[in-house]
Amino acid sequence: MARPHPGRRRAAPRGEAGRCAGRVASAARPALDRRAGADRPGRLGRVKPSLPVARRGSSLAANLGLSERVFASAADRAMAKAIDAGLERVEQGLVREVGYADPIAAQPARYLLEAGGKRVRPMLTLLTAQLGDGVTDDVVTAAEAIEITHLASLYHDDVMDESERRRGVPSAQTVWGNSVAILTGDLLFARASQLMARLGERAIRMQADTFERLVLGQLHETVGPQPGEDPIAHYIQVLADKTGSLIAAAAQSGIIFSNADPAFQEPIIAFGERIGVAFQLIDDVIDLSPSAAETGKVPGTDLRAGVVTLPLLRLREIAKTDAPAAALLARIERDVMPAEPGSVASDPVDTNTQAARIVPSAATVDAIVADLREHEATRATLAEAHRWARDAVDALAPLPDGPVKKALTRFADTIVERSN
Repeated sequence: MARPHPGRRRAAPRGEAGRCAGRVASAARPALDRRAGADRPGRLGRVKPSLPVARRGSSLAANLGLSERVFASAADRAMAKAIDAGLERVEQGLVREVGYADPIAAQPARYLLEAGGKRVRPMLTLLTAQLGDGVTDDVVTAAEAIEITHLASLYHDDVMDESERRRGVPSAQTVWGNSVAILTGDLLFARASQLMARLGERAIRMQADTFERLVLGQLHETVGPQPGEDPIAHYIQVLADKTGSLIAAAAQSGIIFSNADPAFQEPIIAFGERIGVAFQLIDDVIDLSPSAAETGKVPGTDLRAGVVTLPLLRLREIAKTDAPAAALLARIERDVMPAEPGSVASDPVDTNTQAARIVPSAATVDAIVADLREHEATRATLAEAHRWARDAVDALAPLPDGPVKKALTRFADTIVERSN
């Protein structure tokens, strides 16, 4: 789930929603790539990035972050074994489907697949299919399409967010430039649509609806909240669109293509969307974690990159009536977050904002991040994540008791326990 990494949320410039020129310019940079090639360390056919062995989990428990003790009964173990076998089929299908005959397309298309991933989305498809006929051919095809859709979104997200790394390797646009990364994402979206087309009209409609929400989520994130719109409600909706919608589609696919009871679709969709929001909110908290060894990132990575997360939005809300919160917010915006493109410098003689800014020490930035980590704004974010996870579990009430419901419930618990 990627934060996301369902993609991340970069701050839109303050002020009117129309002041998003900096982000639009970043998205349009491929035209410059073709002329200058400045951000292309290599060309297709010449660069062979060194990739680690795929780091996906080897079992249902590993992929969903569960203890093997969750599957204690014989029925539980039989279900887990069937899902693990299904995942192997999905993995083989993914390798086959991204292996384009055209070598120019094949190299970047398989890049992030080979970099690893836990395959949480296809695993959810295979899991919910146990409420019906199990891991059928159609269920496997749907799981492949969902994961390829997720992969495609990562290529685009990394261009939008100017991310340098993904899954432990340089991001695609760092290796080949924005143009190739965007076009590779487009190719993968097309391949996912081809797979869904094999499954009929219902699958095509679900894929189109999900794709629309992914794009709308990215668009609303880029433009930012409209005048008079609650920024926190706007942020939560972006998370639901960018992350929750695809997780919901993954879970729904297992119901549809296993011929399970159609009455299960609504609770499964609600679960997927809510747990997707919870996952991203926990990521917001983890980003402030003091241990880089645990998170794999420098504490406050999002803040340092200008990415708006819920702790910052909560702090802004509290700062309206609380002087210490306002002071912390001012320190964050002055010393941690990068100056915004096109903003006016405080020194009227020097209109270069970056040049006019005094660069704080690393210790100063670390201290500010630590203050936000301990602030009530972050505690409120954690509480919000737990609420979304509880609501996700509550949505499962109509499902029959059994190993599927138990695994989904434990998965929700595991999501929020990541912050401990």
